Amino acid sequence: MVVKRAKRIDVECICRGHITGSAWEEYLRTGTVFGLKMPSDMKEGDQFKEPIFTPTTKAEEGHDEPITIKEMEDMIGKELTAELKEKTITLYSYARDYAKQRGIIIADTKMEFGILDDKVILIDELLTPDSSRFWDGALFEPGKSIPNFDKQFIRDWVQNTGWNKEPPAPQIPEDIVTKTIIRYKEALNRLTK
Repeated sequence: MVVKRAKRIDVECICRGHITGSAWEEYLRTGTVFGLKMPSDMKEGDQFKEPIFTPTTKAEEGHDEPITIKEMEDMIGKELTAELKEKTITLYSYARDYAKQRGIIIADTKMEFGILDDKVILIDELLTPDSSRFWDGALFEPGKSIPNFDKQFIRDWVQNTGWNKEPPAPQIPEDIVTKTIIRYKEALNRLTK
């Protein structure tokens, strides 16, 4: 592995191809996703006509918070915002098409960028089950429970424990860890066959 010190851009660049997660929660509350009006008949998991760029803060503590494009521009400038948006959507679209041919839907993903030698570079994991939602294309049906190969399995388990998200976190049982590993390996095998 080659490691270089880059100047981190304090924004997480999220690209959404399907409505799920916090986008779904916003839609249920307001009928919008990232402030954009959506059709009134969407089901969880529906694909957007075009991928949507939804940046968040890069929080040192607590949770990352959604920000508008204008807020991002105010933080890092219009030119850099436009470049990150274009790179994020381009990378997501390429990966989405690649994965689709292998039976996996990449519903959304996050990317982090930095500056090295005056150029924008990726600085964190990319298109992993921890940074993306991977769904089983063969079993996918909008509006139904979505079979996945990502960390949603652990999120669901944690949510069912009733944990209030304050330390200490609950200990994850060995069977949940094992089932998560199996899901991650299945994604790896499909994507690299």
